[in-house]
Amino acid sequence: MTRKLYIRPIALADSPQSEEGEAVRLGGAMVWASRFALIVREEDGKVVSRERVSAAQMPTVLAALPADLGAMAETQWAGLRKVHAPIQCGARTIRFEQPQVMGILNMTPDSFSDGGKFLDDLEIAAAHAAAMLEAGAAIIDLGGESTRPGAAAVWEGDELKRVVPMVERLAAMGAAISVDTRRPAVMEATLAAGAHIINDVSALRYDPRSLELAAGSGAPVVLMHAPGKADDLHSSADFDDVVLDVFDWLEARRDACLAAGIARERIILDPGFGFGLSLAQNLALFNALPLFHALGQPLLVGVSRKRMIGALSNEAPAHQRLGGSVALAVKAMDAGAHFLRVHDVSDTVQAVRVWRGLRDAALTDFSQLPI
Repeated sequence: MTRKLYIRPIALADSPQSEEGEAVRLGGAMVWASRFALIVREEDGKVVSRERVSAAQMPTVLAALPADLGAMAETQWAGLRKVHAPIQCGARTIRFEQPQVMGILNMTPDSFSDGGKFLDDLEIAAAHAAAMLEAGAAIIDLGGESTRPGAAAVWEGDELKRVVPMVERLAAMGAAISVDTRRPAVMEATLAAGAHIINDVSALRYDPRSLELAAGSGAPVVLMHAPGKADDLHSSADFDDVVLDVFDWLEARRDACLAAGIARERIILDPGFGFGLSLAQNLALFNALPLFHALGQPLLVGVSRKRMIGALSNEAPAHQRLGGSVALAVKAMDAGAHFLRVHDVSDTVQAVRVWRGLRDAALTDFSQLPI
């Protein structure tokens, strides 16, 4: 029976100091890990062993693993420590050593949080985008189709009419632009209009032409986990272990993209919070975020104003979920997330700056702190 190994960070820190005397920087971010769990499970999903290992012990432990697990473990160990190269978005360079904020701009009538607010007036939408950029957003993520549960499908022509003119406006501002779409025709048209990143909630599964187009474009792509099929992303899945199953799913999609010719340095992964997951599954996945660095790709977290926040806060409506959104953004940063996809840019950017200040060795002499 085939076995699979996972290296999950279990002790994180805001500096390289640790009780074990050695810590590993995760994904090139400002987060360190000193202890890890080596988890082995069988092909049927059953976890058969868990071993706690310090960073200092890891080389010795990996060298002693049996052949069927050794190469897998070495790849994940390298992925956890990988420093990601910047991506270029026109004149803008997006670096990964600190969290980057991606501001959401929905050109839709029915998005769960702000549907219809920017659809009918390009000037209002452009002003909102400019305000997000001024507040510190590194990227504007533009969408012309709602992906909330139960949302109606959008005709390709309507999606193009919604997003292409806005991409042109954003490009004229000099913005780094991500387009949230599942359709290759929209990907192609928006990239031609000045967009830089393809953000596909179906992980390039919705249309078989998407993989070839994305590979040929050379654009960075965001692959999001969704348990449902490409046309029903919110359908629930039967997970053996939501954390390890999502890890395997993202690994498989990453590998499919690599096989299609998409360069590894162009792939960003998103665990897909809120898509077909229960509250307990969302929380388990969030608490396991550091594990996903083992896939060796930058991580994007999009949980702003989502249903899980309402479920934990007396069913607060979407527009009253700022506190929960910022709390989860901080949690994501603590896990080493590289991108935060949010509605409330100004508040999140402020949280990022304070969070970063707490970890800045130029401001705090960590060597003087007790371990």
